[in-house]
Amino acid sequence: MKKILYLFLLLLQSTASYAHVGSAGVQMQAQAGAYKVLVSVTPPDVIPGTAQVTVFIEYGEARKVSVRPIYFYSGDKGAPTADPLLPVPGQKGQFQGAVWLMEPGSSSAQISIEGVQGDAELIIPVVAVSTAERDMPKGLGIGLSIFGLLLFLLMITTIGASVSDGLLKPGQSLTAAQKRKRWINMGIATAVCSLILYGGSSWWDSWAAEYKQWLYKPLSAKTAIIEADSQRVFQLKIDTTNWDHRKKRSTLSTLIPDHGKIMHTFLVRMPGLDAFAHVHPDRKDSLTFEAALPDLPAGKYLVYSDIVQYSGFAETIVDTLVIQAKPAAQVAKAISEDDTYIITDPLDTPGRVPMGENVVICGKPGTKTVFKDGSYAIWEGKPDKALEAGKPYQLNFEIYNPDNSPCFPEPYLGMLGHAVVMRSDGSVYVHLHPSGSYSMAAEQSFENRISDTAHVAKWPKPDVFRDSIDRHLAHLKAMPTVDREIFLMQEMGMYNVTEGGMTGMEHGTRISFPYAFPKGGQYRIFLQIKRNEKVLTGAFDVRVNDPVTL
Repeated sequence: MKKILYLFLLLLQSTASYAHVGSAGVQMQAQAGAYKVLVSVTPPDVIPGTAQVTVFIEYGEARKVSVRPIYFYSGDKGAPTADPLLPVPGQKGQFQGAVWLMEPGSSSAQISIEGVQGDAELIIPVVAVSTAERDMPKGLGIGLSIFGLLLFLLMITTIGASVSDGLLKPGQSLTAAQKRKRWINMGIATAVCSLILYGGSSWWDSWAAEYKQWLYKPLSAKTAIIEADSQRVFQLKIDTTNWDHRKKRSTLSTLIPDHGKIMHTFLVRMPGLDAFAHVHPDRKDSLTFEAALPDLPAGKYLVYSDIVQYSGFAETIVDTLVIQAKPAAQVAKAISEDDTYIITDPLDTPGRVPMGENVVICGKPGTKTVFKDGSYAIWEGKPDKALEAGKPYQLNFEIYNPDNSPCFPEPYLGMLGHAVVMRSDGSVYVHLHPSGSYSMAAEQSFENRISDTAHVAKWPKPDVFRDSIDRHLAHLKAMPTVDREIFLMQEMGMYNVTEGGMTGMEHGTRISFPYAFPKGGQYRIFLQIKRNEKVLTGAFDVRVNDPVTL
């Protein structure tokens, strides 16, 4: 009885997603028609469940804002009607509400805006999967047990009374036969109700076991440093142990490039977060990805590798890697022009790092970090003021040339800037862009799916699809850098060929990243820009406090 009643309570719980690590919420900063919009979505950790949605209209006057879920499998035709988002009292331009996500996997929230400047829509990808199991609170369990026992006894006595006391006329007493009949029927009722409870308990156990099987299990991989042509190479091999053949083919052969790369890998040395690399392993086969290893110092590294499936399902593969000291006679292999690394000071020890070509000094809000070419970035804010977890922020960075004149960064992988946010213990990792914390490739997948009128998603043939993607990536790699950046921006809807300029993002000296820190702690932010065709990386530290509870 207790288990059956708890099932319904379990379905009401919510919170997480595994598109990044420890950072479930999705933020999007976008231009929707005439409206400049900031959207935040917190997906549930139990499916079915409700996602919390907040929309802030930064520019424009909206009269009505609504949201509806669109699933990749069923598309626009199979999506339910939209639910209204309600205005937040005292907060002009802000709307809040919830939307039910009924299907696990790759989902999205379609935001519709009606207002003075006309109608507009935007789509924000959401990775929603079941990640949580909860124990029943002890007090609730005792209460449900007592309530169930009372219901059981009430059922038995009611059945007994219906064949005995319920048949008597006023003033009559039960005969011996009627008393015997009452006890017999109560015995039968006890047996039947016990069988019903046993069946319900067995069903619950079966349902719970099935639920455990469908809990999200992140992809795992083994990373290593191998030698090829006397050079050190980073290698990642995805572990498919206990996978069935169908899952392996559909997952690993239908990856799509994000920002022109099939995989984005970040290596960060622990515990000081004082060495950082951003590389893009090439696909050697369905399981193996390799990239030239930057000249990183020896140590233990956390590895985060981002991939996106054809359905828009974005995942981060996590592993640890020990890098040994490079032999003195070995020359570091040249890395790709889009790959980069830096060495900086460990957490809480500012300036304690020997200077070198790839060394930068870590800054704080309100201070500047100097890149290796002498240009620098200033993070707007107060250096001694902690931020608050759960509160949305615009992380604003102003970029300057070495002569202190304003710097206009060049596009890097189709964006004007990238940022990686990490908590000191590695429990939080997120790859940000000025557009937000979602995958641009996932957004494109959903835009294509919405324009497709099919009721059921058409899945490509894995081998054919993989080969076509590999040819596309090879073509991108062979393009001149400027042409490739324009192509990527055009592909992501951020470059207008007719007008010959950027759309959807401001090309200025300030780069802004919308983000809400999920929990308190010490964080490091690695900021990446491009100047004079060189990728530059800086680092900033910030302390985040847990929300104040009243």
